[in-house]
Amino acid sequence: MKATVNWNGGMAFSGMTESGHNVVLDAGLESGGVDSGPRPTEILLHAAAVCTGMDIVFVLNKMRLAIDAFYIEIDGQRAMDHPKRFTEISITYHIKGDVPEDKVVRAIKLSRDTYCSVVQSLNATISCNYVLNEMPSKQVE
Repeated sequence: MKATVNWNGGMAFSGMTESGHNVVLDAGLESGGVDSGPRPTEILLHAAAVCTGMDIVFVLNKMRLAIDAFYIEIDGQRAMDHPKRFTEISITYHIKGDVPEDKVVRAIKLSRDTYCSVVQSLNATISCNYVLNEMPSKQVE
């Protein structure tokens, strides 16, 4: 996979992904940017959430299980000192539907431990939780 990004002045960069989508990223005013796009770290968190979410949908579909609704909350804790990397990331999957709990746990584990290239590329402690049909949140071991 390759990418080319162009500097737009200030702290803003733009580019086109290999799949043909335009991306603009920038810093906030406090960091010399003009806030013309999301921060790279924001995109990284979104990428981790979406990557695992896609895996979970794929795995549950392969199991012939349908979900009615699905959203993901992700929270990243960063180090105080540079390079201010993510040290901990917590992901909570909110799933609704007639889906057995053990199948949800299996799909989450497969994504976290095997399939999600974004999560596997991060050097952070990643915890996963799920809420199935609005029951209290449970952690995936």
